[in-house]
Amino acid sequence: MSNVSSQKRQHFKGAEVSCGVKYFLFGFNIIFWGVLSNMASITDLGGFDPVWLFIVVGGVMFILGFAGCIGALRENTLLLKFFSVFLGLIFFLELTAGILAFVFKDWIKDQLNFFINNNVKAYRDDIDLQNLIDFTQEYWSCCGAHGPNDWNLNIYFNCTEFNPSRERCGVPFSCCVKDPAEDVLNTQCGYDVRLQGELDQQKYIHTKGCVGQFERWLQDNLIIVAGIFVGIALLQIFGICLAQNLVSDVKAVKANW
Repeated sequence: MSNVSSQKRQHFKGAEVSCGVKYFLFGFNIIFWGVLSNMASITDLGGFDPVWLFIVVGGVMFILGFAGCIGALRENTLLLKFFSVFLGLIFFLELTAGILAFVFKDWIKDQLNFFINNNVKAYRDDIDLQNLIDFTQEYWSCCGAHGPNDWNLNIYFNCTEFNPSRERCGVPFSCCVKDPAEDVLNTQCGYDVRLQGELDQQKYIHTKGCVGQFERWLQDNLIIVAGIFVGIALLQIFGICLAQNLVSDVKAVKANW
């Protein structure tokens, strides 16, 4: 009788839900939740209202995080399966987007040009958009999509005769070549600069476009960028494997009840 009881205990012991896998999956979701939340920092997409972007990203973030965390803690196979499928779908969409971006490089370049120029027009309309453009131009030492004259698209900076703005024929301060000797940021450094010749402009502002500078940056950092995307992909595959492992453990325990 004692041998039968011992065999039952050993059989049940071999079909336990792994606490390590369960809480590791919970921790994975917390990290992945944070990665998704950073995507919400992307702003205006060529006239697309960023509020809708926040709603979509926030919804995906909440659903995925809820399914993964609650599914792991409550050992709910339905939520865990949903989490696996949802994460797999995101991975598939990312892979498809990567392939399409490689195949349609020229189209992506045109869209980037359209994106920058469209946001140049709305530079003064949204403070978050303004900060994004300023950061981009400062980081890549560029001005406009293809050059400073792209700022003619903005009603405050264009060189038309009837433009009453003090910023007429100028560029934002983020286009300016920084003077190391200046401790205080000169926000008026781009005033009237486009009234000068191109050679004279180079003394005061960056004259290269952001599209070209971005292409150069991508070529110089291709290994790092590829490594980041591969790392994210592996993280997603790892999450799917954890969820499926936990589902198998839960099913094995239920089969012994």
